Amino acid sequence: MKSLNVELGNKSYDILIGSGLLDRTADLLCEAVFAKKYIIVTNPTVDKLFGNKVKENLSTRNLPLDLLTVPDGEKYKSLDSAGSLYEGLTACFAERGTPILALGGGVIGDLAGFVAATYMRGVPLIQIPTTLLAQVDSSIGGKVAVDHGKLKNKIGAFYQPHLVISDTDTLRTLPQKEFANGMAEVIKSAVIRDISFFIFIKENLTAIMKQGGDIIEDMVFRAAAIKASIVMQDERDTGLRNILNFGHTIGHAIESVSKFKISHGQAVAIGMIAEAKIARSMGTFEKYELEELEKLISHCGLPTRMPEIDRSSILRAMQHDKKIASGKIRFALPRNIGDVYLTDTVEPDIVREAMED
Repeated sequence: MKSLNVELGNKSYDILIGSGLLDRTADLLCEAVFAKKYIIVTNPTVDKLFGNKVKENLSTRNLPLDLLTVPDGEKYKSLDSAGSLYEGLTACFAERGTPILALGGGVIGDLAGFVAATYMRGVPLIQIPTTLLAQVDSSIGGKVAVDHGKLKNKIGAFYQPHLVISDTDTLRTLPQKEFANGMAEVIKSAVIRDISFFIFIKENLTAIMKQGGDIIEDMVFRAAAIKASIVMQDERDTGLRNILNFGHTIGHAIESVSKFKISHGQAVAIGMIAEAKIARSMGTFEKYELEELEKLISHCGLPTRMPEIDRSSILRAMQHDKKIASGKIRFALPRNIGDVYLTDTVEPDIVREAMED
């Protein structure tokens, strides 16, 4: 097992990464936040895969547990679903000290986190991510939210978990498409911060995609460490943390306009290519680096071309991006692999040309 400490003063917490951690859930919970009762929030698919394992493990320590489920899918990351969970928590007699265990992928983590942040003005949150995307990205950093209307993560809060338990064994149950979705965030972390990690991914990609040996634990740890280090420097997303948005400005717009038919990882992959092309137009990022990025994304089974969606609709959706300031869209653009910069000087014509290209 590997561990990271996210140092945020009285909001600090550990990220635990390794094989077989679900079989140690009870001990890990008691060390982090002992309570008279715990409540799992998950979806039916994850419940069938891991719900009983967690319940049985907690029973070895005689820890009472209730379980609440919401349907699977981005469209259920909504205020309506949050309302249903509030009712469920009330029916379970959840108190201010009752921890919520978010067992699942990014949708569950975001939704359960939002509910934990707002139920009784805040109850303890434990993230137990079961997808690659959640283990390397969404479970870390305290951003919790629901979608509203056609806009992703429009209503939310900053609410740090008490603990993150990332059992890498859970990744073996993922369909290849879902694993590839997570690779988009892994690649993003390398591009924004660490060229040696990019080379590591490229050189070990065959083993990574086959999930061989300790390679997955190493990869999840390195990607999580990159995000954790950025969060520690800018918890509230006022400056440096914006670099995590590489690929997401265009990517989130694609997700929204497609009505979430295009998955987050696929949209971010396309967004990274488009934003890398913007960087080329802005005079940074060499052609060979763009080709290396495109090749790696493609080899992970992710798309590298814009979908058949009206470009004007994507541009309009970008006007609602959370990084908008004074009407200007802020982009995180690569100088080189391993180094990005923030700018709000990208003209709409350049964005349109990059998407057309």
